[in-house]
Amino acid sequence: MRNEADVLALIAADPWMMAVLETARSAGLPDCWLGAGFVRRKVWDHLHGFNQATPLEDVDLLYFQPGDIGQDSERAIEAGLRSAMPEVPWSVKNQARMHLRNGDQPYTNTIDAMRYWLETPTCVAARLAEDGRLELAAPYGIDDLLHMIVRPTPAGQRRAGAYRKRLEGKNWLRQWPWTQAIWPRNG
Repeated sequence: MRNEADVLALIAADPWMMAVLETARSAGLPDCWLGAGFVRRKVWDHLHGFNQATPLEDVDLLYFQPGDIGQDSERAIEAGLRSAMPEVPWSVKNQARMHLRNGDQPYTNTIDAMRYWLETPTCVAARLAEDGRLELAAPYGIDDLLHMIVRPTPAGQRRAGAYRKRLEGKNWLRQWPWTQAIWPRNG
C-alpha cells in the first residue's frame, strides 16, 4: 500500500464495507463520513496479512448538522441504521456538537472536527459520494496509517493524558504488533 488510491481500492474490494458505506449514504445526512477504526482497521489488517477482519467495537458514522445538535437525533439515526444493518455496531455522532464535549472551539465541518481527534491514523474517513465515487478524507494525510504509526495530533499533544489513556486502552499495539506508538512530548 502506497497511497490514497490503494486505500480506496482496498475498501472498494470489501463487499461488507461497501454495504456499510451505501447504508450510511442512504441515511441522507449532511457531510457524512465513516471514520476512525472503520478505515484504520481495514488497512492495518491488510498490512499485517490477517485473513479475518479484526472485530470492530463500533462503526463511527460522522455527520455535521449545526441546526440539530441533540443526542435524540443521533439515537434515532442509529436506530434506522440498525434496522437496515443490525449486525453493524453503529455509533452516530453529529460533529457539530462534539466540540462541546471536547472543550474545543466550534468545528466548521466533519473534516475539521477530525483534526481534533487524538491520533493521526484514526483521522481518516471514507464515504460514497452521491455519484457513487468512493472518497477518502484524511486531514493529517495517510502516511502514519500506511506506516502503522500512532502519532498524536496537535490535540493529542495538548491532551497528552487522554492520548496515553486511549492508546493504552485500545490495545492497538497488541492487536497489530507491527504498529509503533509515538508518545506526546509532555506525556
